[in-house]
Amino acid sequence: MNAASGGTRASPLHLLDLSWDAVPEALSVEHVTRTWDSPAIGQPMTVARWGHFGKPVIWFPTGGGHYLDVERFLMVRALGPLIDAGRIKLYAPEGVCRWTWADSEAPPPKKSLLQAKYDEYLVHELLPWIREDSGGTDQRFAATGASIGGYNALNAVAKHPDWFDLMIGMSGTYVLDRRMQGYWDHNYYYNSPTQFLPRLEGEGLERLKSCLFVLARGQHYENPVYIETVAQVLESRGIPHRVEIWGGRSGHDWPTWRTMLPLFLDKLT
Repeated sequence: MNAASGGTRASPLHLLDLSWDAVPEALSVEHVTRTWDSPAIGQPMTVARWGHFGKPVIWFPTGGGHYLDVERFLMVRALGPLIDAGRIKLYAPEGVCRWTWADSEAPPPKKSLLQAKYDEYLVHELLPWIREDSGGTDQRFAATGASIGGYNALNAVAKHPDWFDLMIGMSGTYVLDRRMQGYWDHNYYYNSPTQFLPRLEGEGLERLKSCLFVLARGQHYENPVYIETVAQVLESRGIPHRVEIWGGRSGHDWPTWRTMLPLFLDKLT
């Protein structure tokens, strides 16, 4: 993987057909699921997998979305050629955003605490299981997602570069201060990359410099501030990143995301 330098640029790929008809025909991609009682979350958590070989790619669901939305909205079908070729294995874990960032009634301390517990679930349960499911591979994983799923991908890679070397965020909601309503605690700080990365030093920072962060967005129903804020932080720390701003009819929706992700993964895995 070639780690691109920082910077913002318009993508030359913005004229691609974003219609549903442009998605490849379904291939031999079927999912299997695994559920276990999570000690970190305190309830059963499920993860779905598509494929048998290749780099593990973890898709984090959108804010209030279901982990199988990645299949229902044809992202799996769009990634089918990469999965069938054995280049990637796609994993879609259940999220907690419907109880945190997508729940306007949830108290801010509950949001930050459950996000911290979700990080524990990733590190102590999900990621070791994916490694075992991938034959004990020593390769690092990729994390990806859209909207708040992009935030979870960013947080996972920024905190755990020993597990990941690639992050691809699309239309990411990376700054959640507004949803904390002025409240701040250590759980939020240590799960907010735009806050902890500026102060990160030593081995953790050096390890992050072996990762690549791809931050992409379209033109419609997007908030440019999110990407700009993250890109500025990554640039200030010398962390490799690439900003993709698409034009045309692209925007904060599945047709754009399922056009972006196969192209990025094809180039970077």
